[in-house]
Amino acid sequence: MSRALGWLWLSGYVGTIVVANWLIERFGDVPVFIGLTAPAGVYAAGLAFTFRDLTHEAFGRRGALGAIAAGGVLSWLVSDGVTLPGGVVSLAVASSTAFLLSELADLAVYSRFRARYQIGALLASNVVGIWIDSALFLLLAFGSLDLLIGQVVGKWWVTLVAVALLWPVRARLLPAERAR
Repeated sequence: MSRALGWLWLSGYVGTIVVANWLIERFGDVPVFIGLTAPAGVYAAGLAFTFRDLTHEAFGRRGALGAIAAGGVLSWLVSDGVTLPGGVVSLAVASSTAFLLSELADLAVYSRFRARYQIGALLASNVVGIWIDSALFLLLAFGSLDLLIGQVVGKWWVTLVAVALLWPVRARLLPAERAR
């Protein structure tokens, strides 16, 4: 994978963190499926896991860990001082805590399976990351798991679309990578 493409993935990763926090503060809850709602940041947060996996491919495990650390700090800075109604802690603490722990779990699963099953590793790691991120964030930011299913469904919509779009891109890039 080219470094330029790696920087694109990393930029997307960082961008999702900023956008997710901004969407939550700006729009509150949004519909994700019939009868299900979730905090508006769900759509951007759903992309973070896929972009983290792609950043791992471009820059390796250390690069992914650096991106996770930077993302946690950025999440803290973007939401500093905001506490949502019912929240146990500020949005910054909820977001950065859920982000860091879920991304580390995502990284552990992805690292284990990526060599043999890249798309499968991406999906499996996203399952783990989505559930951990959703449960932790909702408990900390809202003091409730009422929106958990909506949060998970919203992130899965984004993950499935991202994987569907990335599969042909990966297939095109793979022959070029093998030639190196």
